[in-house]
Amino acid sequence: MGCATKNAKVVAISLGSLQRLIALKAVPQSAVPLIISTMGDCMNQGVDIQLRILQTLLSLITNFPAVHGQLLGDALLLCFRLQESRIAVVSSTAAATLRQLVMFVVDKVVDEDRREELTNSDKIEAVLPNGATTKLGPSAHDAYAVFEDLCLLANSEHPRFLNLESLRKTFALELIESVLTNYHDLFRKHAELLLLLQHHLCPLVHKSLSDRPSFPLTLRCTRVVFLLLKQFSLELKTESEVFLMLLIRIIGAESSDADPADSPQGHQTRPLWMRVLAMEIMRGLCSDAELMRSVWDRYDAEEGGSKVFTSLITALKRLVTERPQLLGVCQQMFGVGVSTHPPSASTESVYGLDVGGVAGMVASAASATVSGVANMMTGEAGLSVQNSAMKLQCIDQLDKADSPPIPEAYLYLLGVQCLVSLCEGFAAFTAPLYNSIMVQKPRSAGEPVIRAPPALDLSKLPPEDAATRQLHTVHDMVESGWPALLAALSFLISTNLSDELFVDVLASYQALTTVSGMLGLTTPRDAFFTSLARLAIPTRVVSSLDSYVPAEPSTPRTAASAISESLGVSLPGTSTQPPGLSERNMACLKVLVASALFLAGSLGESWFDILEALQNADYVLTMKGARPPGSSKRNTIGPGAGSLPPSRSVSTSGSTPQLAASGSNQSPTSTQARHPLLADLDPESLQHAIQRLFDASKNLDDNAFRDFVKALCKLSAAMIGMQSEAGDSLVAENESTDELASSPGLSPPVESAHRRRVSGIHLPRTLRTGDFGISKLGGVAMLNIHRLIYRSPDIAWDPITGHLLSVVRHPHAPPTIRTQAARVLDDVLVVVPRNISTTGELQPKVQRRVLDVLAQQVIPDSAVSNSTTVEIRRMGLETLHQILQSSGHTLVVGWETIFEMLGSVCKSAPAPSPGAPPASSPSLRLELGRNRPPPLGYLNEKGYTSLVKIAFQSLTLVCDSLSSLSPEHLRLCISTLGQFGRQADTNIALTAAESLLWGVSDSIQAKRREEDKEPEYSALWMFLLLEVLGLCTDARPEVRVGAIQTLFRTLQLYGATLSLETWDECIWKVTFPLLDSITASIRRSSAVAPKDEVSTTATATAADAPDLQWGESKILALQSIGAIFQDFLTTKIMLLESFTNAWEVFVGHIQDSWLHDNRSITAPALRCLEKAIKSFSAAEQLKARTMEALEIAWRACDAMGGAVLEQGPSSPGATVSGSDNTDVKPLTQESLMAYVDVIRCTRSVGRELRDGEWPLERLTRLMVILKGVLTYPSSPDFRPDVDALNPVQSVVMEAVDSIELTAPGVASLVLRDLSQYATLPFLAAFDVQAAPPPSAASSTSRPPRTAAHRVTYIALSKKAMPLLVDHFLRFKEDATIYADGTIEALFAAYSIPIKLKYDCPAPSKFGNDQPLWKTATTSFLRIIKECGPQVRKLQNDIPPDRIEGIWRQVVDTFRGGILADCSAAEHFSLDLQEAEENFDLALIASLEIDVVPYLGDPSVPDYIVSQLARVLQQGSRVRTTDDDILPPSPSSLPDSPKTSPKSKGDRFSKDSEKVEKFGDGSISMGTTATGRFMPRERFAYWCFDLLFLICSDTSKDQIPSRRRIAALSITPLLERCRMTLVSYVADESLRGNLPFPRAREEELLYVLRKLLALKLWPGTLWAALSDSPSTFSSEQPAIEQSLSPSELIADAVRRSTKAHLFHFYPILCEIVAIPRKAPTAWIISAAPRIAAAPVETSPTVAGAATSVTGEGQAIELDARVLVKECLKEVGRELGVGR
Repeated sequence: MGCATKNAKVVAISLGSLQRLIALKAVPQSAVPLIISTMGDCMNQGVDIQLRILQTLLSLITNFPAVHGQLLGDALLLCFRLQESRIAVVSSTAAATLRQLVMFVVDKVVDEDRREELTNSDKIEAVLPNGATTKLGPSAHDAYAVFEDLCLLANSEHPRFLNLESLRKTFALELIESVLTNYHDLFRKHAELLLLLQHHLCPLVHKSLSDRPSFPLTLRCTRVVFLLLKQFSLELKTESEVFLMLLIRIIGAESSDADPADSPQGHQTRPLWMRVLAMEIMRGLCSDAELMRSVWDRYDAEEGGSKVFTSLITALKRLVTERPQLLGVCQQMFGVGVSTHPPSASTESVYGLDVGGVAGMVASAASATVSGVANMMTGEAGLSVQNSAMKLQCIDQLDKADSPPIPEAYLYLLGVQCLVSLCEGFAAFTAPLYNSIMVQKPRSAGEPVIRAPPALDLSKLPPEDAATRQLHTVHDMVESGWPALLAALSFLISTNLSDELFVDVLASYQALTTVSGMLGLTTPRDAFFTSLARLAIPTRVVSSLDSYVPAEPSTPRTAASAISESLGVSLPGTSTQPPGLSERNMACLKVLVASALFLAGSLGESWFDILEALQNADYVLTMKGARPPGSSKRNTIGPGAGSLPPSRSVSTSGSTPQLAASGSNQSPTSTQARHPLLADLDPESLQHAIQRLFDASKNLDDNAFRDFVKALCKLSAAMIGMQSEAGDSLVAENESTDELASSPGLSPPVESAHRRRVSGIHLPRTLRTGDFGISKLGGVAMLNIHRLIYRSPDIAWDPITGHLLSVVRHPHAPPTIRTQAARVLDDVLVVVPRNISTTGELQPKVQRRVLDVLAQQVIPDSAVSNSTTVEIRRMGLETLHQILQSSGHTLVVGWETIFEMLGSVCKSAPAPSPGAPPASSPSLRLELGRNRPPPLGYLNEKGYTSLVKIAFQSLTLVCDSLSSLSPEHLRLCISTLGQFGRQADTNIALTAAESLLWGVSDSIQAKRREEDKEPEYSALWMFLLLEVLGLCTDARPEVRVGAIQTLFRTLQLYGATLSLETWDECIWKVTFPLLDSITASIRRSSAVAPKDEVSTTATATAADAPDLQWGESKILALQSIGAIFQDFLTTKIMLLESFTNAWEVFVGHIQDSWLHDNRSITAPALRCLEKAIKSFSAAEQLKARTMEALEIAWRACDAMGGAVLEQGPSSPGATVSGSDNTDVKPLTQESLMAYVDVIRCTRSVGRELRDGEWPLERLTRLMVILKGVLTYPSSPDFRPDVDALNPVQSVVMEAVDSIELTAPGVASLVLRDLSQYATLPFLAAFDVQAAPPPSAASSTSRPPRTAAHRVTYIALSKKAMPLLVDHFLRFKEDATIYADGTIEALFAAYSIPIKLKYDCPAPSKFGNDQPLWKTATTSFLRIIKECGPQVRKLQNDIPPDRIEGIWRQVVDTFRGGILADCSAAEHFSLDLQEAEENFDLALIASLEIDVVPYLGDPSVPDYIVSQLARVLQQGSRVRTTDDDILPPSPSSLPDSPKTSPKSKGDRFSKDSEKVEKFGDGSISMGTTATGRFMPRERFAYWCFDLLFLICSDTSKDQIPSRRRIAALSITPLLERCRMTLVSYVADESLRGNLPFPRAREEELLYVLRKLLALKLWPGTLWAALSDSPSTFSSEQPAIEQSLSPSELIADAVRRSTKAHLFHFYPILCEIVAIPRKAPTAWIISAAPRIAAAPVETSPTVAGAATSVTGEGQAIELDARVLVKECLKEVGRELGVGR
């Protein structure tokens, strides 16, 4: 009622009251229509009332939910009407109220749905837009009606529910937006509402957007579209598609700032704000990842569906790349320190991505950008949130009637944000799912934690699972959209973005990369990685590094040279900062590394590019300061290296390069915290990050790891291939290893060079300290040792080792890299064996792999060797050494490989060619001369020696653990040791030959003790011996000696345990070949030695050195063999079947040595034989074999003796040079001595076994040989033999002593030879030549003596002479020695020194020995003493001619002694002279006692007795005169009586004539000459005495014999006396009163006295003067009575005992008649006859002694008185005066 008053105040109060009542719910429901109509009536009142109405309406509707239908419509109509008011406050309040009411209406539907209390009757029927009808609840019907009307009104159609004419479209759209915003869920539940959207709203909006754009309307339509797309895209599938495509078209359309109306086709060119609006809602849509996925599912994924998502991405990409000049270029992205001039054609491809057509477009855009921006590097161009965004986004500016001002770059900022949202959406969805599916999935027991999962395999996920479907969707979206996304992002990131946006774009990069990776999209993933890599490491930085020239004021250059040297990259005026990475580059690198780390498990072959990028990064990050300053020397590696300019060094003196951001418009404040992507961007952190990526390799599963390693290897191979000469492929043709075949090899060189150009490193000059790939590979391998060991080789082992090996063995790769590869490989190989568990079958496999690989490093694949190869091999060998040190004890396989490796360092020595002419090469001769090993190809270069040393250390280690080696391996070990024994390093060779092979031998013998292994190990041991044998002829003496010692030490040590078969092999395969080869070597080297040059002593000695050393080796060998024979002859060797052959060969070697070897060898050789022969003495059970062996030995001795005899003395004192007709070198005394010892030994052993002496024939040969040895003239080393026997003479004498003399003929043989020995000083002594002939000089073992030296045989003679006596005395009763002329030889031997007497050589040099002639005399006399009786006793057994010979020789010997020249003694002292004479008295005494009694035997021919008498006659002479007729000398004696000339029937014609003449008393012519007196007067008288004695009848024994001697001796006696008497008479008459010399007077008196005293045997003179004195000596025929008295008297007188006085009667008369005083002398009369001289003298001699002692008185003798007495005696005999 109050309202109806129309009074404003009343109405206001009334409405206020109503409002309060309504609020208190005090108004009944029935009053509501009334209230509404009342308010409608007063609606036209003032503003206040209108506002109050609105408040009341709102209160009414909200407090009375039951208001429905028309009533509700009326209420709303009121609001609509007021909203159209011109009064702004009313209009806006009404609009707000309407909003609330419409919301409330819809809200009631929610409530109604929730209560679900409606019955069917309560529902109201409604006709739907598609013509169908449905029943709706009251509230639902209200909402339906209201919303339908709003849509109709917005589309300028007539409403059905509200009674409105029209409504502002913008308001209608706002209301619709409000409803949709708040109640989209309700709409989805109510089909009728969805139909409204579909039938009314969508067409309306679409039409509005397509019509001419009006900012407010388009704005609201766009907002509605956003809601529809965001909330109802599923329900409104087609409509959504249309809207999306519309938006995309709007976005993609080129915008213009011109008014759309001006263009003829308005819908084509849309205003910027429209594109901005579309982009703003697109940003909202893009940030809804789920919506984007559903879009893909609904449209793009459908067969034939429109490609909404794809179009969207393309549109966005096109949008952001639309105006590059607006976005600017980020200089940071090019790196720092590089030139920014327009890129050349080759660098345009920086942005080139092989992704279809996109690449070209992006590349041209980029180049346009770069060129366009080159001149405007100001800060305007660029994109940042601060500068490019709007404070309030367009879509929210509902109050604006026209578009607000929009920053130019805002559209592009939106584009960036859309792209970023999309990318983040992918990642945010995929990552958690990936994590839950791949990483946190439940694991079975024992399964390891997955740290580097592979990509998702969508096919294996449960297909009906929603997550799986969604993942499929994302997979497809990325697969489809990545090219555009990549193009957009790669373009954006290099534009001038703010840090914030840069981080967003970079994060998008990362998101797309990781999503692609997670979903297994390799192509996009790789593309993103590639792009990131190029962004992270700009090509130009890499290429600029090479040409970067730090400012060096010290080396000014012209600009031209600077340009040419830096290949035009570094232009004058470019940045002087070193090339490097900017902060953004490093951020990209960080993302690259992080993404790679995240996707590590699934990267597969893509690793290659990533690693390549990391390599470049590493290069750039580490390059600065890596090179030494100023190292601008040419590096000549790689193709065309000669033409490269010198590489530039980066100065190390500068501070670390500035890597600060150099973006054009950024100055990031230090206060705000940096985004994580921009934190830690220093080189160290990045290098750590890169390293973490490599460290993560241990988290990869096996397949992923294999891919990773293969890529790393491939990268390394490619780099090395580029750096190798002529682009050679790394895998050389001759390597066909499987792993190389299967590992990623190199792409063809051309392609790889191109790739490298793209990646930036394309110059060999970028060679650094090593190869990145290899160094990283090393680290990876070490982290994954377990993989190398426990996984299949193709996963880690083959790729890693295969690659490293291929580098190591690549001949053209740079040496540093090869060495690096070797080092890395070796580190791996050392560690692997240590980490193997020792059980299971894996151990041998892994060890085998390790060693096989190492072998390929150590063993060179070709003959080409340089320092790098050697160094690499050295490293390999050191590795082997380490492996053996640490793991040698665990090795179960691979020994053959180890030995092959060790052996490979040994250079084999080529055998000397047998056909080479011996002395043709002077160099060889020099070599030999310098006492160095012959040139056997030893290489002494340093590298080779070091290899041998290292390898040898390993070998030594192996030899320390021999027990683990099998026989085959031991065999290899032995051969390897053998090879080392032949190496140039003598120490190594020695150690190998001596200690190590010895150790192996021990080891083998230890194993041999097990029975089942015996044969195998015996064979092995033989192999060892043969190997040692090979070293026994090494060119170096030390090695030879070591080897020979080892060889025989082992034989000696183990000989006892060896089987006979083994022994047989040892003998035939080891010992003899050893001798053969050494001998051959000696012969070779002596053949090389110069023979034709006359060499001085010095050179001869030098040339001998190798010979000497070889000789020493042979000596050692022989001595060792001797020792072996000595130890094992009887126990082993003799038991062999081949023993006899072996012995023959052995003896043959000795014999050969005797004939041909250097003489230093001969003696040891013989000693060796001697040892062996001695050993036979123990072999009693093998007598036959021993005897056979001894026979062989003797045969050899015989042959060797032959060689000695051939060289024997051709004449006494001759020296045979030894090279006349034979090549036998002069034998040394030592050799001869040894030789004799061998003979003695052979004899003694033989006698032990056979107990008997050799046959005479053989003994004869033996004696011949011994004599040959004694008289051997050519030895270079004679020893003094005066005082004592020299050694050879000693052994010869011992040998002679050892002969058993009892066998027939043996004694004679020995005596004869000894007799010869006794004569040697006189017949065979000789001077050794002072300087031997040249040939001898070069072949003898000692330097020639400088002083002459005489071989005298004196000691030998001194020894032999008494020995002969002993032997004779032993065998004196043996007729043989007399019968075969032995005794004659004996006497003949003695006769020589006796005859020579004082001419004999001195008996001693230093001692005081008896002179030789005295020794001879004494010995002779001892034999004579026994000889006479024995000859008489055995005369029946001795042939007469032998008896004659014996006595003739006896007499001849005495003759020698008696008539020897004693003039030398005249210089002696008187005492000494006396002593000497006394000594000689023994001769006379012996004659008297031992000879004369037997000489008269009938068997002795007359001439021998006469000879004796004549000797005495001659010996008795006191003086000589010139005209003396001397008796014939012994040489004129007839040999036998038959040959003497007969004259008057008298054998001694001359003498008898003299006697006859003498009888006539004729006196010869006298002389006054004194004559020469003989020196030894006493001795002459002793001879005279004996002569008188044998003619007298003093001795009363053996009378017939004595009478015969007297008869044969009287003539010489008378002749002797006649000489004295006649010469006296003749001289006296001339001399007158001149007195005679004392001697003559004494001689006269002596003769007269002796004649007076002499009493002959009756008839002696008669017999002497008869035809046959012997016949008539004892009894004469009776006196023929028929003779005339004078003849009768003469006959009788001759038979008288005083016949001699009758003989001298005329002379006696002459003497008596001499008128002057006759000679007188005083003597002691009647002296007893006592010996006055030596003991042997007979009493009869005493009459002549002047020193007679005893009683008696001195009486004076007078010649005349004595003559008178004689004459009286004659008278008495005649009986006159009786």
